[in-house]
Amino acid sequence: MSRSTRQKRSSSSPFRPHTDARGVQAPGARNGEVKQGVRKVVVDEDNHGQRVDNYLMAQIRDVPRSIIYRIIRKGEVRVNKGRVKPDTRLNTGDEVRIPPVTRKEKPAQVVPGSRVQGVMQDAVIFENDQMLVVNKPSGIAVHGGSGLDFGLIEVLRAARPEARFLELVHRLDRDTSGLVMVAKKRSALRYLQDELRHKRIRKHYHALVVGDWPRTVRKVSEPLLRFELGSGERRVRVDDTGKESLTLFRLLESFAGYTLVEASPVTGRTHQIRVHSAWAGHPIAGDDKYMDDVSLRAFRSAGGQRLMLHARALDFTLPTTGEPVHLEAPYDKAFSELIARLAARRTASE
Repeated sequence: MSRSTRQKRSSSSPFRPHTDARGVQAPGARNGEVKQGVRKVVVDEDNHGQRVDNYLMAQIRDVPRSIIYRIIRKGEVRVNKGRVKPDTRLNTGDEVRIPPVTRKEKPAQVVPGSRVQGVMQDAVIFENDQMLVVNKPSGIAVHGGSGLDFGLIEVLRAARPEARFLELVHRLDRDTSGLVMVAKKRSALRYLQDELRHKRIRKHYHALVVGDWPRTVRKVSEPLLRFELGSGERRVRVDDTGKESLTLFRLLESFAGYTLVEASPVTGRTHQIRVHSAWAGHPIAGDDKYMDDVSLRAFRSAGGQRLMLHARALDFTLPTTGEPVHLEAPYDKAFSELIARLAARRTASE
C-alpha cells in the first residue's frame, strides 16, 4: 500500500483525532479523552475567598479530585506565578495558571427543547441579580441523571446560555411540585446554603393526606434512616438509629376521606414529610412509595393523577441586602382540580 493511499484512508476514517478547545489535536490524548491546554484565569469577585482546590474543581469538570491535588502538589498550579497549597484562599484579581489536564470526553448531551425551556422560564416567580425561584412542575426532576437526560437546572442553563453560573440551592423530589431556589452567583449559593444549615429559611408545604388528620397532631419528631431496596431504589423509614428529624403540621381543610395539611420541615431529611405523614397513619395521597396499595388504587380511581405534595411557600432573606422575602406558589391544574372536586363533594353532602 502506497504512502498516499494510507493517508487518504486515514483522512476518511470516522475516528478523528481529538482536538483541544481551539481545534488543535491534543498530544497524548486517546480515544474518549480530551486534553485541555494551559489556561490562565483571573479570579472574579464572586470567587473571592474560595479555596484553590474547590476553585479548580469548578474550572476543570469531570476530573477526579485526586488529580486536582496531584497537580497542586507538583507545583503545576500557580497563583500570581507562585506555588500554592490546596487550602490557599483566592483574592479578586488573582491570576490562576491551570496546567494541561486530560479528562474523559463527555458524550453528547440531550438538549432540552424550546417548549420545555419555555415552560421552565414561565415558572420563574422571583428573580434578581443574585438568585431566582422556580415553581417546579410535578414530574420534572431538579437535575438529570439516573436515566433522565435533563432536569430543572439543565433546562434553565439551556434557556439561559449567557448565564455564567446557575446552581441549585436545595432539592425537591421529582414528583413534588413547588418552590425551588437557584443561585446565579457563587456568593449567593454560599449564603443561602448557610441559611439553610442554620434553619433560617422556612419552607411550608401543602399535602393532601389520607384520612382525618387529628388537630392534636402538630408535630412528628421521629428519627429517619435512609436505606436501599434490593432493586437499588432509595427509601426512608422511621428508625431509632436514624437522624433526628422534625416536621410541624397544621390542619388546613377537611374532606371526605382526605385532609389538606400544611407541613413545615424543621430538618431537611430525604422524604421527610412523606415518611412522617405515613408514620402518623396518614400517608400523602398518590405516594407510590409510602402509601398502601388499596389506598393508592382508591386515590387513582377518584381521579388522582400525582403525588399531592406541593412546596407552597418560602420565607428567607435576600443575599447582600438581607431584605425579608415571602413567596407563595399556586397549585398546578391537577392539584387544584382535585381539591376543588373534594370540596364540591363535601358541600353536596352537607
